[in-house]
Amino acid sequence: MAIYMVEKVVDGIMLVDVRGHITLGPETEALRSKLKHLLNAGHHQIILNLAEVTYLDSVGLSSLVAGYTSARNAGGDLKLLHLPRGVHQLLQITRLSTVFEIFEDLGTAVESFKSDDA
Repeated sequence: MAIYMVEKVVDGIMLVDVRGHITLGPETEALRSKLKHLLNAGHHQIILNLAEVTYLDSVGLSSLVAGYTSARNAGGDLKLLHLPRGVHQLLQITRLSTVFEIFEDLGTAVESFKSDDA
């Protein structure tokens, strides 16, 4: 299954809606490429909306970690929104839920960047 991504700016924060599988192959390459492009374009505050992600494998998980690391190295952050149950469980099992900030509400996620700047 292909991965689809739609980006939009919400209150100065880049929101990327992701849909499909994030698995080994063109899907993970597309996600990594999208995040690299956004960071290179100066969008260092990114929220990934994963509500429509139907499957995430270990390579997809490593792509999220790589994006997080790149954003942090650029002086920004990458936060996650609307995790499906399976993805949330995977992050808990791997203890990555302690690394990523995870939100269930877009407004709260956007506001969290403002409190980070304070």
